[in-house]
Amino acid sequence: MWGPLSKKAALFAGLLTRCRHTAVLKSEYDAIVIGGGHNGLVAAAYLQKGGVNTVVLERRHVIGGAAVTEELFPGFRCSVASYVLSLLRPHIYRDLELKKHGLKVYLREPHAFTPLLEEGVGGRPPRSLLLGGDMAQNQREISKFSELDAKAYPVYQAHMDNLASAIEPLLDAMPVNIPGITKGSLKKRLSALKTLRPLLQTGLKLGKNIPEFYELLTAPITKILDRWFESEPLKATLATDAVIGAMHSPRAPGSGYVLLHHVMGEVEGKKGAWGYVEGGMGGVSQAIASAARAHGAAIFTEQTVEQVLVGPDGSAKGVVLKDGTEIHSKVVLSNATPHVTFRELTPQDSLPSEFIKAISQIDYASPVTKINVALDSLPNFLAAPNTPDRRPGPHHQCSIHLNCESIEVLEQAYLQATKERPSTRPMLELCIPSVLDPTLAPPGCHVVSIFSQFTPYWLEGRAWRPEDRDQYADVVFDWIERYAPGFKNSVVGKEVLTPPDLEKIFGLTGGNIFHGAMSLDQLYLARPLPSFCDYRSPVRGLYLCGSGAHPGGGVMGSAGWNAALTVLADLRRGRS
Repeated sequence: MWGPLSKKAALFAGLLTRCRHTAVLKSEYDAIVIGGGHNGLVAAAYLQKGGVNTVVLERRHVIGGAAVTEELFPGFRCSVASYVLSLLRPHIYRDLELKKHGLKVYLREPHAFTPLLEEGVGGRPPRSLLLGGDMAQNQREISKFSELDAKAYPVYQAHMDNLASAIEPLLDAMPVNIPGITKGSLKKRLSALKTLRPLLQTGLKLGKNIPEFYELLTAPITKILDRWFESEPLKATLATDAVIGAMHSPRAPGSGYVLLHHVMGEVEGKKGAWGYVEGGMGGVSQAIASAARAHGAAIFTEQTVEQVLVGPDGSAKGVVLKDGTEIHSKVVLSNATPHVTFRELTPQDSLPSEFIKAISQIDYASPVTKINVALDSLPNFLAAPNTPDRRPGPHHQCSIHLNCESIEVLEQAYLQATKERPSTRPMLELCIPSVLDPTLAPPGCHVVSIFSQFTPYWLEGRAWRPEDRDQYADVVFDWIERYAPGFKNSVVGKEVLTPPDLEKIFGLTGGNIFHGAMSLDQLYLARPLPSFCDYRSPVRGLYLCGSGAHPGGGVMGSAGWNAALTVLADLRRGRS
């Protein structure tokens, strides 16, 4: 586990941060990054490291975008939106020396707990499924439901790990430059052919598994899981990773990729592992910001960008702030969603009408309502009762899956939301990071992140009202109470963030946590649009660096890294 900074280093880092915060916003920079989310901060760090004088302008009072920690209730610090870490690319962690800048992660082991709503037999507790890194233990857990599944699980896990490993080269590289390969001089075409290398590497790694990979990308996750397993609790637990954050059914074609997206990460070199950041997810953003500042980047909060400045030659010249201040630059990078970037911030007369139409057709549907809760005691699950001393058990540190008894339960939750009604039996993923990180809550108390779905953006054609939020929270708490009696009485504070709230607070169009659905028509060569998948835009010098660009959502950093490398290459060639 990564250790904290020494006292002297921490003191120096704090002094450096305060000094940087007192910097004055200048009227001109080489590069402006709109939005202080993790991708924007990564882009700024690499640009500044590459000698490009860079400023980050964040609308909110705190940096981090959706990866942010806030004290919502006195003494309780919550990861308000994003809540677990795994996908952050290892090379970014190393390059930016994030450990030196204070990033500490608590590895979760085991990682998934699914209790069942059933009567225990012979006085025993209800059954549950606990999965982690110990394969022998996993098999013992799965054998409660199916001996055949217990035997199949190691083979399935190895197969998924191989597929996830094979596509890693695509995460850290720009998509294939199709226009470059098909147009221009022979020299330019040969240069563009280099962008094929990551795709070829992936193909070579997949080898004979290419058909299986293609099926996983295109098939419903139910088809894949039905082939491997027979027990519903196991299939439903695995299927949650295929629908998490996505407004689609586990029976929807292409749902398999979202699952693969969630198993390709690592923590401390441990593939597929997830962890809690000390101090909440804001710790990731603060560490990246510290690295960016250490290289000389400037970062300002409460600076709302109103518009991208476009010159008479059709290229980006900087930005206009909400108070009318103009900040000029050679290039502008937007960490906002494609919709916000190109429909709200960019002058419409500077964009082709076909491009505007295509941007308007991006799918931002979101099923997510995030509920942050402060508790005065540890939840006590019927399937895994607390010990007399009330110390957290292994299952408390997991992603706790409720209402995941079967695929059909997930399917019904989805179908209700398609009729613009919140699910009456929502799929719930609970995390209690305070069982590992004591900095988040007072002694004996805990913070809980509840990632719930499915909830629509509109309620039968109207907006959410405060009473709607409370009613939905009551439904969620009632279900948790059935699994862990006493939960409701332990709640001392709650925050309910529906899709419109996530949009308003964090700028997530439609409330979509990925900056756009991770469907096959919006990935790789088509993210955000076909022919605009290389972080550039129709406006020369304006780039997309957020999750709306390749490779998509999650606290990964790849979009910011790839965008920065693209900008650096363009500046060297005088293309910006």
